[in-house]
Amino acid sequence: MKKHNFSAGPAILPASVMEQASQAALDFNGMGLSILEISHRSPEFTAVLDEAEILVRDIAGLGNDYAVLFLQGGASSQFFMTAMNLLDGNEMAAYADTGSWSAKAIKEARNFGKVEVVASSKEQNYTFIPRGYEVPANAKYFHLTTNNTIFGTQYHSWPETDVPFVADMSSDIFSRPIDVERFGLIYAGAQKNIGPAGLTLVIVRKEALGKVGRTIPTMLDYRTHVSKKSTFNTPPVFPIYVAMLTFRWIKASGGLKAMAVKNAA
Repeated sequence: MKKHNFSAGPAILPASVMEQASQAALDFNGMGLSILEISHRSPEFTAVLDEAEILVRDIAGLGNDYAVLFLQGGASSQFFMTAMNLLDGNEMAAYADTGSWSAKAIKEARNFGKVEVVASSKEQNYTFIPRGYEVPANAKYFHLTTNNTIFGTQYHSWPETDVPFVADMSSDIFSRPIDVERFGLIYAGAQKNIGPAGLTLVIVRKEALGKVGRTIPTMLDYRTHVSKKSTFNTPPVFPIYVAMLTFRWIKASGGLKAMAVKNAA
């Protein structure tokens, strides 16, 4: 009997995804090799990577002005990569402090520029999502964590502002429709909703990149991974494959509107 898993970290994946992934772990597409054994530069994996990107674009409704990246390092690495790539030393970014993950993102961002915490529920043990605040118009971006697993809170509407959002969607990515045009960057660790641990999905507006004065280490520069289509170094092949299967399942199930209905049931 299949059990439910309500623990933190890796979560249940669709049965059809697990069945296909299990077969691919033994013999991928009749190649006589496991998906774990093929080259990350082979035509077979390139096809997986291309399909995964196409599906993300389709599911989220992304235009060509956005890049889709399949990275490593977990969402925790994005706490500093976002600020390192988007926030110059003399610029200010606004943050909402709604839980443990946003607090860590705030700490990391302060290494790269000015951070203004414009909303916080910390004094009330993060028991609610703050409302009735303003995001300064001069903020480079507004960072929020859309779902706080530890404290059980989630954004159900977005603050009214023209400042682009940067969002940690690790625990509710693709669980509901996304008004993606509001976001300059979205990141999500895969293990909550779309695949095994080891993969981090990043969706970033291309025009936001390359505008800081600092030298960014090659591996931490989003432009590196945009130009190399997520294959600058060996990508997490198996997690990307499983995520691709999950994206297929989401699309076949009716997309994000259908996911929202399932999750509300």
